[in-house]
Amino acid sequence: MARLRRTLAPPSETGEHEGRPYVAWLPSSPPPWPGMLILHGAGSRKENHGDFGRACAAAGWAALAYDQRGHGDAADEMSPEALSDVGRMARFLGGRDDVDAGRVCVRGSSMGGFVAIHGAATTAAITGVIAICPAGEEHLLRGLRDGSLEFRASERARADLAAWLGEHDLREAVGLLGAKPLILIHAEGDERIPSEFSVELYERAAEPRKLIVLPGGHHRSAQHDAELQGVALRWIERALRDPAG
Repeated sequence: MARLRRTLAPPSETGEHEGRPYVAWLPSSPPPWPGMLILHGAGSRKENHGDFGRACAAAGWAALAYDQRGHGDAADEMSPEALSDVGRMARFLGGRDDVDAGRVCVRGSSMGGFVAIHGAATTAAITGVIAICPAGEEHLLRGLRDGSLEFRASERARADLAAWLGEHDLREAVGLLGAKPLILIHAEGDERIPSEFSVELYERAAEPRKLIVLPGGHHRSAQHDAELQGVALRWIERALRDPAG
């Protein structure tokens, strides 16, 4: 039997900005477009979220995914500077002539969800967040200690990360989002980060907010679900347009 092979559209752009290798997917509709910054999790890389990048472009969003420190094509090692990178890349995306700087959101999964929430809480250029099974400081500290966090980092860098994590709390960061829209998506069967953590984050967030807890599943199942990608994009676009609902 002949096998059918699906040819996926390549990124519209590739490049590097301030040490962060990136790929971008751009819509065919007329600009200006809202912008979506895509943050991968530990042990992943920008190319692994091409499905969401293409979904964004199809829905009229300019999407940009980049390699976090210590991952993919990045030349540096993982460090607390990863949080500052979010703001720099958000301003880079919003600084394009074809992107609406007032509608630049961030979507992160696992460790990327942690960075996305903290980044949005401290960066005016980020106006909304999609967090998929976000990890908290305690989950990342546990991964540092048992070696399950997969990224390039020296022992000194890991010690710096542990100290930084010990000084922050994602629960407090959620409260600092203010009126920025936040949608949390978590699989109930997540074997790494309990879905109850997203429930707690949701309860600490202000409106507009949305929580989706999926029955079953596992740590990676929610991030590549095409239906959920569409739900998240439609919800956050409505929330940006009409925060009061």
